[in-house]
Amino acid sequence: MTLTDPDRTQTPAPPAPGSAAFRLVRPGPGVSATPLIFASPHSGRIYPPEMLAAVAVGESVVRRSEDAFVDELIAAAPTLGASIITAGYGRAYIDLNRDPWELDPAMFEDELPPHVQGRTARVAAGLGAIAKLAGEGQKIYGRKLRFAEAEDRIRTAHRPYHEALSRLIDEAHAAHGLAILIDWHSMPSAAARTVVTPRHGKGCDMVLGDRFGAACAPGLTRLVEKELEAMGHRVVRNAPYAGGYTTEFYGRPARRIHALQIEIDRALYLDEKTLAPTEGLERLKDDVARLTAALAQGWRDFG
Repeated sequence: MTLTDPDRTQTPAPPAPGSAAFRLVRPGPGVSATPLIFASPHSGRIYPPEMLAAVAVGESVVRRSEDAFVDELIAAAPTLGASIITAGYGRAYIDLNRDPWELDPAMFEDELPPHVQGRTARVAAGLGAIAKLAGEGQKIYGRKLRFAEAEDRIRTAHRPYHEALSRLIDEAHAAHGLAILIDWHSMPSAAARTVVTPRHGKGCDMVLGDRFGAACAPGLTRLVEKELEAMGHRVVRNAPYAGGYTTEFYGRPARRIHALQIEIDRALYLDEKTLAPTEGLERLKDDVARLTAALAQGWRDFG
């Protein structure tokens, strides 16, 4: 089932037949392609009916784990030479920024196979590939799941998305000698307020996660930081988010594959209770476009 855009209503829309696990947009004719790839793994809005039948909370609670409108923030990137890939399925269905086998054994009625990673910090926090918790810590499901359900979500949503992302990276690397992946996310304003730095004091607008320098060239992080701060944003690095599965798995700067995660304070562009966009959405779209243009001009410095 596809839920309608949160700026309109919280009522589910009719099912979308043939909905894909992802949407991919490349630069069009007449646009010079770059090795830039923008990804939004948490902005999907498809929740299959069999998943919704198992949940024990309201749809608005399930949806609070979404990075709402992040796909819209990056939508103009192909006009500036970047390819974009965005999730189709909602984050609560399966989290594309997790190892697919990062599952909580306590959520399942059957015994899980040995390759399942059931003891990670994310699983312990209730935020594995299939999350246990949403919203303010509410349990999502009213029953235990079957492992076959997890396998189905991996097969229909996680695997196709990452296969497509891997192809984009390989194509960019083959064409340009390098690939630059920017993984776009949004964070609750409560998380942004926990940040305290000597430079900005309390709070931040953006968090750049490069796995403490392991996922991309330091110059890429510096460039993004410089551009965003020039727009007036308070930018910090690696705390409270240093990058997730995507940056860790794909970021290989020694091979000229760079991955950087950007977290945006949701309060900059939406009402966190209603998920309705504010006037800040259009301003932030402009800022993302300016950053994209700077990356499109400067990507050769990282080759």
